[in-house]
Amino acid sequence: MQHISKLENSGHVQAEIASKLGVKPQYLNAILKGRRNASEKFISKFCELFNINQKGLLQQMKGYDEGIEHESPVVKETSSPALKDTEDSQQIPLVGISAVAGFGNAEFAIQKSDVKDYYVVPKFKDRRVDFMIEVAGSSMYPKYSPGDIVACTILRESKFIQWNKVHVIGTIEQGILIKRVKKGADENQLLLISDNKDYDPFTISTNEITGMAIVIGVIRLE
Repeated sequence: MQHISKLENSGHVQAEIASKLGVKPQYLNAILKGRRNASEKFISKFCELFNINQKGLLQQMKGYDEGIEHESPVVKETSSPALKDTEDSQQIPLVGISAVAGFGNAEFAIQKSDVKDYYVVPKFKDRRVDFMIEVAGSSMYPKYSPGDIVACTILRESKFIQWNKVHVIGTIEQGILIKRVKKGADENQLLLISDNKDYDPFTISTNEITGMAIVIGVIRLE
């Protein structure tokens, strides 16, 4: 399909199409890459958006046969039994720190090669979580320990910063930082604070920041 090929090769287009379909770009990408099944609702929306014959599309999909009666017309691909395959159960990508270096860019999209694994976390069901990353270093101890996994929501505008809350900050010179954020001396600066008292607070210019995400939850092993 021409439309599907176009989607597979352009993360920017995927983001636009996902928005029109009412799903996350990661969800759309996972379907197109064969990592999860497409629900009947999704297929219906997709066909309506592109004026595609739904029956014809289903016949082209792997595992669909008009002569076989299925519980629902979905793509029959192998998926993890631990993950409930519905749009309501959003699979959250766990990625390496380097993979989110450009998350402040409007065209940012997580690539399949960057994903270590996908998780469904019931507690995050009603929260918008864009990605999860593993904590490295001890600067945020005891709040977070090395190896903890934090769930992050990308902030598209600086007005959504929650002062004194923990954020993931993308920077030009220092890479990805996990710090509490407070107001700086003026509107062009932010004060970044570690929970570990062995690390001093420091000021960073807003021009140095490439993106910000707020930490909305953590997963840890005892």
